[in-house]
Amino acid sequence: MLFTKKTPAQKREALRAQLADGKLHQFPGAFNPLCAQLIERKGYDGVYVSGAVMAADLCLPDIGIANQEEFVTRGRQIARATDLPAFIDVDTGFGEPMSAARTVRLMEEAGLAGCHLEDQVMPKRCGHLDGKEIVDAETMVQRVRAAVDGRLDDNFVIIARSDARAVEGLDKAIDRMKAYVDAGADMIFPEAMKSEKEFEAVREALDVPILANMTEFGKSRLLNTKELEDLGFNVVIYPVTTLRLAMGEAERGLDHIKEHGDQNGILDRMQHRRDLYDLLRYEEYNRFDQSLYNFEVSDTPTE
Repeated sequence: MLFTKKTPAQKREALRAQLADGKLHQFPGAFNPLCAQLIERKGYDGVYVSGAVMAADLCLPDIGIANQEEFVTRGRQIARATDLPAFIDVDTGFGEPMSAARTVRLMEEAGLAGCHLEDQVMPKRCGHLDGKEIVDAETMVQRVRAAVDGRLDDNFVIIARSDARAVEGLDKAIDRMKAYVDAGADMIFPEAMKSEKEFEAVREALDVPILANMTEFGKSRLLNTKELEDLGFNVVIYPVTTLRLAMGEAERGLDHIKEHGDQNGILDRMQHRRDLYDLLRYEEYNRFDQSLYNFEVSDTPTE
């Protein structure tokens, strides 16, 4: 937290500049603040805070159980740990349009650079699952208008996500997206497209920035950055990737310890203490208190 240098306003300006430069920008999902700092260290353009990941981190399914306060808390924790712009999933806005406006204000106060809200009913479902239900277009238009009216900083980006493709088909989904743009949405998030041609159709229909969701094991083929650039997309998110990587390796490691009785065979798969301390920037914190980093970390396996 103490080594970040940019204000929330500066990070919002950075996101606005990215959306205007005609390039594709990569926003991996961060499952905690430490992961957000790693994303920054690796040179990505921004950080995404997934509602599905936050719910999973609380050991909850992604069906709208996690509440507004929990989302705000996690968003604040992540946003203040990085100089990259971060935007967050706020599901359906946590209530009626007035609640969506309040949610936007809270996320802005928490230091986020933007948020996306969707046109599902509550309780919502993960965007790549079957059986979703959506509200009528006018209700979502009201949500978007309320969200736009709720922000104080015009650079806070309002993203409208549509889950209508799976319910009404692509043509009606595109009509909805156009209405959300007319209501003031700064960017559109077409969820669960089934083919590259569908992504292309959305891009051709809209003249605002568009976000692509490259989540694993979903409805969409995992397009690479070159493909997304050629399609004219502006932002790509990898919402659950880091959590899946971490949990997959944690599961394999726990199995190894259970079988072998120790961690000796999996040390090379772990983040070394030295690298963790470097990521945490112990030395920079030491400027405040010379007693914090008065030790050396060995490279031997016992560390």
